[in-house]
Amino acid sequence: MRLILASSSSSRKRMLHAAGAPCEAIPARIDEHAIKEAMLAEEAPPRDIADKLAELKAERIARKFPDALVVGADQVLIQGQRLYDKPNSMAEAADHLRALSGKSHELLSAAVLYEEGKPVWRHIGRAQLIMRPLSKIFIEQYLAEEGSDILECVGAYRLEGRGAQLFTRVQGDYFTVLGLPLLDLLGPLRQRNVLPT
Repeated sequence: MRLILASSSSSRKRMLHAAGAPCEAIPARIDEHAIKEAMLAEEAPPRDIADKLAELKAERIARKFPDALVVGADQVLIQGQRLYDKPNSMAEAADHLRALSGKSHELLSAAVLYEEGKPVWRHIGRAQLIMRPLSKIFIEQYLAEEGSDILECVGAYRLEGRGAQLFTRVQGDYFTVLGLPLLDLLGPLRQRNVLPT
């Protein structure tokens, strides 16, 4: 069965391909910022926001390709009472890192699977990350080495690369940190013969 990832995330696509679930990535164009703002105004919990964004992405692509299996995914970062978005600039990425420095934060990675135009499975993975205190010079050097690709990451870091240097502890599923609760998703993909049993 054709598997479509409703995302432009190269990390999510790499994870699925590496696990033996080749997919094509077709980004779903939704207004994530407006949806988040509306849900925050309604005091929706962060897990509901991640789940809704993942579902809307999957639904958008499933309408165009009703015969395909479609995976929608989204990730949110929470520190204290603040919900972080992807940084829009390198200056904003530096602001994020300064705000997270020396503190604990949580990542929620939601995935929703659509089959025949309907949601058939959903899961939200959680991970807690403890960031070590970062100096101004370290943040500047780190962002210079990572470059503008870091703007695609909600926390302005990639744990699978230099971002590992930012942390003293990570509790939870590694794949959840990367943006997709992969191990949980592989089960429903096996059930639908996308992967061997």
